Amino acid sequence: MAGNLDSSDVARLLSEPTAENRAVAATKVSEQFTAGNLSAEERKIAEEIFKIMVKDAEVRVREALSESLKSSDSIPHDVAVTLANDVKEVSMPMLEFSEVLTDEDLLEIIQSQDSDSQQAIANRANVSSDLADSLVENSADAEVVATLMKNEGADVQEDTLGKALDKYGEDERVNESMAQRAQLPLSVTERLVNLVSEQVRDHLVTHHEMSEDTLMDLFFNARERATANLIHDGTKAEMDFGNFVDQLYNNGRLTETLIFRALCAGDVIFFEAALAKLADIPIGNAYQLIHDRGDLGLKAIYEKCEFSPDLLPVIEVALEVAKEMSSTAAEDPKRYKSRMVERIITQCETSVDEETFEYFLTQIVGSDEI
Repeated sequence: MAGNLDSSDVARLLSEPTAENRAVAATKVSEQFTAGNLSAEERKIAEEIFKIMVKDAEVRVREALSESLKSSDSIPHDVAVTLANDVKEVSMPMLEFSEVLTDEDLLEIIQSQDSDSQQAIANRANVSSDLADSLVENSADAEVVATLMKNEGADVQEDTLGKALDKYGEDERVNESMAQRAQLPLSVTERLVNLVSEQVRDHLVTHHEMSEDTLMDLFFNARERATANLIHDGTKAEMDFGNFVDQLYNNGRLTETLIFRALCAGDVIFFEAALAKLADIPIGNAYQLIHDRGDLGLKAIYEKCEFSPDLLPVIEVALEVAKEMSSTAAEDPKRYKSRMVERIITQCETSVDEETFEYFLTQIVGSDEI
């Protein structure tokens, strides 16, 4: 396609006897057009060629045209729309890449075409919130929604995420892809917690903002898993908690309040793993210090973790209750909580300042029944 196009060039291009030759010609014209190497008059001629080639009976010709024009932002709108509504081989490049197609064009295609077309749109570099919502509402294929969730260029609003969970929340392809998104609303994160695998759940906890109550729910589930694991392998439960603690620590979520709340909920294994991490000592050493029958062990590791010194008496009582009721805490959580609060009140009310004491009961224990 060197040189200028004239009427004889157009005639030759349109009269090539084989589909293969016409496909090659379509590619050459398209590449010249996209590169911006044509004069104004040549561009008009090229556009006329495109309008004829989109009607070519051979799919390979139209496919070559679509592939070559997918990145052009100046082809005629009607050419782009025609290619985007063609058979799969022709439409996919335009649907995924063409910036000439408007949201209105794409919305119509989402509502009228099959999952292959929807998949291509879900893969676009930028997907507006309207398109994302329409994909979730109109797709009958979970893979399309999973593709959308993987696409960080997609503007997926909270309502749309909720619709996706309502429709495909039990599908691992969707919920795991959603969990990996860089940003998620808290309401969505909390719903995902109970749907995803343990590995993905840990990612949610460490990479997204979650309420303390939601984290505590996770710990209750973790304790149940740990109890089951102990039946078969006494070390596996600690390893699971260790990995979980590492992720919390690496993402700045291993807070003093969270650790104390876990202890008051009966999660002693987590408490041990958390203190071992913060004190930077082996879990076995932490266990011996925490469960030392004297007064030195717990105090020493507590201070090394740089926890609030005012709360040490409360932690000592909470640890005592947790050990005493370790076998019944999960079976009767209300009785466990009641015993925990009662012991803290009776043994710590005078040894801890009033403000700290009230904070502990309302924020760490988190009981609305006190």
